[in-house]
Amino acid sequence: MGLQESKADTGKKRKYVLTRRMDRLFLELYRIYAFHIRFFKEVLVPPYELKEVVRQCYEIGVRSLPLISLTGFIIGIVFTNQSRPSLAEFGATSWLPSLVSIAIVRALAPLVTALIAAGRVGSNIGAELGSMRVTEQIDAMEVSATNPFNFLVVTRVLATTFMIPALAMYTILVALLGAYLNVSQNELTSFATYITQVFDAITFLDVFSSIIKSFIFGFTIGMVGCYKGYNSSKGTEGVGKAANSSVVTAMFMVFIEELLALQVINLLRAM
Repeated sequence: MGLQESKADTGKKRKYVLTRRMDRLFLELYRIYAFHIRFFKEVLVPPYELKEVVRQCYEIGVRSLPLISLTGFIIGIVFTNQSRPSLAEFGATSWLPSLVSIAIVRALAPLVTALIAAGRVGSNIGAELGSMRVTEQIDAMEVSATNPFNFLVVTRVLATTFMIPALAMYTILVALLGAYLNVSQNELTSFATYITQVFDAITFLDVFSSIIKSFIFGFTIGMVGCYKGYNSSKGTEGVGKAANSSVVTAMFMVFIEELLALQVINLLRAM
């Protein structure tokens, strides 16, 4: 009897723990849903914090240019070097500009830009809002009749949504420049020939899909960073967790969105 009661108690405890975890999961999903709904309501309601949006665009966009420039330039050179041996086996090194342009425009530039932004911008937003939450600065803004959600969350999400596509287009430019220097040095291809092959290989759908994906990536990075920071707790430990979870969650969501976007784009190409 004692053994049976022990097994029954163990089963009840496991069921209780599972129920608590499910409750927490659904509660978290509801909070995420409510956070998104509140954003879409606040973004359409004045006052509009245009000065703060511009400042955040500067912080997110301009201050990311050195890192984006270096990364994009290296991507162009490395991808060209890695692709050359495979094409050389078939005597098709002349296709390098086309291959590089397709890979960079369709996938590499938006994805790499989003990952860099998730690491730099997402963690910064999570840590900044998290520190404001645990030091009760957000509560003080609410008491002083200021809308902290509009000033802190809406402005940052709009800034990331607008700046990530701009940074992605800049990454394309820098990566193609790095690829040109590599191609020009090894295949002695002129700049005019290189540019012609690059633009012949890509279509309007390629550029349009990259811009749309970048908008989605930027919105995701901004929302994840703001949600984690705005709802952080447990003092300084919570600030660190908010910054870390902002990066991890944003990167995970970017990969998921890239996978889904790829399926949709392939369907459009097949039509």
